[in-house]
Amino acid sequence: MLRSIKSLCVGGLVALTMGSCWELEQDVLSGITQEQLDANVTPELIEVLKQSAYSAVVGNWGGHGGLYSAIEVSSDELSIPQKGADWEDGGIWLRAHRHAWINTDGPYNGAWQYAFGVVAEANLLIIQFPDLEELVAELKVLRALGYLWLIDNFGNVPIVVETDVAPNPPTNSRAEVFAFIESSILENADLLTRNNTRTNLNYWTAHMILAKLYLNAEVYIGQPRWAEAKAALDVIINEGPYSLAPNFFANFANSNSNSPENMFTLPYDANNAGGFNIHQMTFHYSTQQTFELQEQPWNGYAALEEFYNSYEDGDVRKNSLREGPQFRSDGVTPIIDASAEAGDPDGPEINFTPNINELAPNAFRQAGTRVNKFEIPLGSGPNLNNDFPIFRFADVLLMRAEASWRLGETAEALSFVNQVRERANVAPLTSIDADVLLAERGREMFAEGHRRSDLIRFGRFNDAWWEKSPSEPFRNLFPVPEAQLLANPNLTQNPGY
Repeated sequence: MLRSIKSLCVGGLVALTMGSCWELEQDVLSGITQEQLDANVTPELIEVLKQSAYSAVVGNWGGHGGLYSAIEVSSDELSIPQKGADWEDGGIWLRAHRHAWINTDGPYNGAWQYAFGVVAEANLLIIQFPDLEELVAELKVLRALGYLWLIDNFGNVPIVVETDVAPNPPTNSRAEVFAFIESSILENADLLTRNNTRTNLNYWTAHMILAKLYLNAEVYIGQPRWAEAKAALDVIINEGPYSLAPNFFANFANSNSNSPENMFTLPYDANNAGGFNIHQMTFHYSTQQTFELQEQPWNGYAALEEFYNSYEDGDVRKNSLREGPQFRSDGVTPIIDASAEAGDPDGPEINFTPNINELAPNAFRQAGTRVNKFEIPLGSGPNLNNDFPIFRFADVLLMRAEASWRLGETAEALSFVNQVRERANVAPLTSIDADVLLAERGREMFAEGHRRSDLIRFGRFNDAWWEKSPSEPFRNLFPVPEAQLLANPNLTQNPGY
């Protein structure tokens, strides 16, 4: 049964555990009164209103400690090695890498809060403007995106909509959440614009949400929906305005808002919409000298050696990982780490090597290749301007290849995956299997927040990899955070925790 609300009391509810209620009479936007909104709902104002909902999606996606971190550090792409006392953090990131997390670890509460924050913001605006049909439709699709993240990471969660609900809703089954997302898209997609609105959802990105849902249906509800995924993707491919950017890295540039490939992006801005700081999260402290950064990086996220080695020589995407000797901004002067460990074979000159000597407790300070996918202009502050692509057309093509392959349409699958490989300057594939598809998705979508879901869908998430033993299948879902269980006694913990 679906439940709903008249005012969002998110303390005992499910969203943010902030101990507060958002009442209907609250101003939606600073400087605009409710009376002005009621009297003058113009198309321009509707666009402004939407941004209060989309701001929740921008949120902490591109920062450390929430959903993005939980996804990436639990995958075979990235780790956060412990360097003595640095990055010990109570063992949170070691447990994340080894699939030994517990429900008091902060990243999972951060992930829960983020996704339900998207739901809460969408519901609030639906409550306030129920008669604006196109606005409500877009908000329901945006809410479905929040639930896509929730069904993928937590499985069974409460469904909260916009009309009457008790403050502590019980958990819905994963199958119910699946049906809710599906119906939200099918009932509202046709009302969304077909304009190429990269920072708002549109008709095409609604179909992308649907395709993601169908592609993972066997995981979510135990029933494959490959044909439905293929059909949703064909709507985007055959009717949408998207194409591959000739330059792979144009999608991640400091000014990437006009990429023909980026379908839905989070419009980060160093001054007005901060929160995207992957350069701080990944680079060595002294890499500050390479980019003349305003603040010292944290020397955290580093790629696993096996993942780095999965790229062929000549694959332009391999430059998504920064490797080798590091220099000051002049490109000539080596960077020296005076605190480099005596046992580091590379010595004090910083050299990002694919090999990381150990996950803990004394990983070398310069070990591991670093996330280099997003352009970092000289003089950057702690927040970047790059728009973060949540959905890209290259992903559409790879998903379409996978759907065809799973339906036994091998030639068609090869044609789609080879479009992506051609742009990467690598030879076309002549055969394809599960391992090839998964590896190609990894190389293309590295550090974009898709790897955990891909590993689960291909049955590889519980495999052993560097510094990780095989993990139990219940780890395919994160635990319901303890803070949420305490706030809402009607929630149900996931099995195994």
